[in-house]
Amino acid sequence: MSSNRLVIAGTGSGVGKTTLTIGLMAALRKKNLQVQGYKCGPDYIDPSYHTAVTGRPSRNLDSWMQDHDLVKDIIRRSSADADISIIEGVMGLFDGKAPTSNVGSTAEISVITQSPVILVVNCASMARSVAAIVKGFQSFAPKVNIVAVIANKAGSEGHYQLVKTAVEQECHIPVIGYLKADTAVKIPERHLGLIPSIERGELASFFEKLGKLVAETIDLDQLMALSEAPPIATTTPSIFARKQEQTVKIAVAQDAAFNFYYQENLDLLSAFGAELSFFSPLNDEPLPKGAAGLYLGGGFPEEFAEILSMRSAVKASIRTAIKNGLPTIAECGGFMYLTEAIETKDGKSFDMVGAIPGKVVMQGHLVALGYREITGRSGNPFLSQGMSAKGHEFHYSVYVSQAEMPYAYETTSRRNSQPEGYMNGNLVAGYSHFYFASCPKMVENWINKCKEWNSR
Repeated sequence: MSSNRLVIAGTGSGVGKTTLTIGLMAALRKKNLQVQGYKCGPDYIDPSYHTAVTGRPSRNLDSWMQDHDLVKDIIRRSSADADISIIEGVMGLFDGKAPTSNVGSTAEISVITQSPVILVVNCASMARSVAAIVKGFQSFAPKVNIVAVIANKAGSEGHYQLVKTAVEQECHIPVIGYLKADTAVKIPERHLGLIPSIERGELASFFEKLGKLVAETIDLDQLMALSEAPPIATTTPSIFARKQEQTVKIAVAQDAAFNFYYQENLDLLSAFGAELSFFSPLNDEPLPKGAAGLYLGGGFPEEFAEILSMRSAVKASIRTAIKNGLPTIAECGGFMYLTEAIETKDGKSFDMVGAIPGKVVMQGHLVALGYREITGRSGNPFLSQGMSAKGHEFHYSVYVSQAEMPYAYETTSRRNSQPEGYMNGNLVAGYSHFYFASCPKMVENWINKCKEWNSR
């Protein structure tokens, strides 16, 4: 039995992968098809769009953070009742962890999952030259199954026909459609207010417009035919299978300020016995009653710093619970929130929870970006000394403190290794976003600490 899935890949960043992916998802949903979305790489923003359009949680696929069987397991589990899976690529098709291999790239994901690839090419100011680009991509890694091309930024129907003729003659694959250069559809702001906009349904008309445009100039029937792929088989049991009944409650901050969570992180917590209880620090909702653990994910607390500073009830409840030993993991935005203050780019300072000494100062540039190998230090309650997990960093702020830092872990990037994070009792916080499935033992340790908390 076959299943249907496609990788939407680009020749590089900025060629229109996200616009096209959202448009295809919206157009296919309009045909009453169940669409399952995925995003290659450690990205939280694009999966938010996918989820809003498809009505199903989008998943991250990353062949550096996940082993190959895990990649396949995630697709097999989440697409079982879908009509088609659409995997949005990251950067250019072959861009991944390093310039010397395809590890962590969209190309590698396509090979692991045996998924047909549609290559998106920005054809502005080109015609026959598009065929040369496509031919280069075809020959670079023969195992990558490029089955079709979509031309973005075509000047006109006539321009598109020139590109189509050249590519089909030289590359022997179909060009199944295009988007016009003057298409007056721009993706809304990519972070500020994205989640509340989605929640309020303000992007619904944007998704509908994009879906309509895609349906007009892209052959969706041909796309569905090209998406046939062999069923995915895995050789190992799923790590997401329920290990035990829900025995502890873990509070999870979830609102416009805190919303960066890998779906698999939440699934794994549930599998190991956590009942997830969502609450909103922005709305001054204190920790849910009976919470035996706390998960503060990333997001954009700096954009809501003034409001968060005024939410005294939730700040007090978190500060007291952490002081009393509540097993807590805080990542990036969550870590920022737990410090004494966030200082915004205009120099204003806003009081935060105060569970961690020091403050966070926003910068006008990206401070850190990239994959991290994260190794626990002595005393870490969840990632014990020598244990390793994988994750990533992405932030525009620096942490400043006069106090001596009790580091939680060592992080290794492409450039160096250094001590990072903050640890105190049952609190582990820092800029690193963990991918729990890279170290399930970390989740087991966390759940056990929550059980200890419950039994006190």
